[in-house]
Amino acid sequence: MYDQLLDAAIQHLQELKSRGVRFGEVTPATLSALGQPLPAAPARGPAIPQTSMPPGAGRPLAQSPPPPATPVERRSVTEPAPALSLPGEMPAAAAPAAISPDTKAAAFTDLRQRVEACVKCPHLASSRRKVVFGVGSLEAELMFIGEAPGADEDEQGEPFVGKAGQLLTKIIQAMGLSRDAVYIANILKCRPDTPGQSAGNRKPTPEEMQTCIPFLHEQIDLIRPKVVVALGATAVEGLLGKTIGITKLRGTWKTYRGIPLMPTYHPAYLLRNQAPSEKRRVWEDMLQVMDRLALPISEKQRNYFLK
Repeated sequence: MYDQLLDAAIQHLQELKSRGVRFGEVTPATLSALGQPLPAAPARGPAIPQTSMPPGAGRPLAQSPPPPATPVERRSVTEPAPALSLPGEMPAAAAPAAISPDTKAAAFTDLRQRVEACVKCPHLASSRRKVVFGVGSLEAELMFIGEAPGADEDEQGEPFVGKAGQLLTKIIQAMGLSRDAVYIANILKCRPDTPGQSAGNRKPTPEEMQTCIPFLHEQIDLIRPKVVVALGATAVEGLLGKTIGITKLRGTWKTYRGIPLMPTYHPAYLLRNQAPSEKRRVWEDMLQVMDRLALPISEKQRNYFLK
């Protein structure tokens, strides 16, 4: 019975795959249908020699059933499931009908209240000063996502307000936008605790990011930006589960919840390494973002950091 169910599931998934379906929902009705006996496969006759084929044999034959999936094919069908510990390059969530600005604002107010009351990570909740929810336009077409708040953000309750945040603001302005026109958030809404340290920051753990990221998903799904920019290696790891390094990933379009995502360096990296070549790499990423958003690009903007 087990083998029969497994073969039926594989056949069903292969049929979906052949029709271009990449993701599907398993319902009780689907499981019940898979439990039914499989139809007997039609018997195949001997191959007809080429010389004895009747007239009209050049017409396409009925497509034969697909071969059983190999273990690699099975993994490729199931990998995007949302049960992964880190989301990866996720498809868009089921998009609700368009909502009014007032309804969206009310949903954000409710979300903020839940985030500020969250104690799912007791060690973070006990050490934080303020929850860092996010800031910007709820109608933003561009969303920036960092990893976690630092000391300045924890003090003020707003993301990217320290030196790195000031540089991010300059980058946004160089794109011809204002900070109020975009949306800025972090994967973690609380500053990672640093027991025994009077200063400094630490990288959030995968478990902390996994616990907090549903709040970010709600923000993304309510705003529905046209482009997301992931700032730094940790943000990319938290969003995509990638660990091959930001140097190789930056400048290459990815997809997150059905939205184009551009990985780039964190502004803090540019504060540590102020070489014009590194600034130019980040700016080239932003030029791609501007092009995707159909923003006007002047010659001066194209030539930033070029000798």
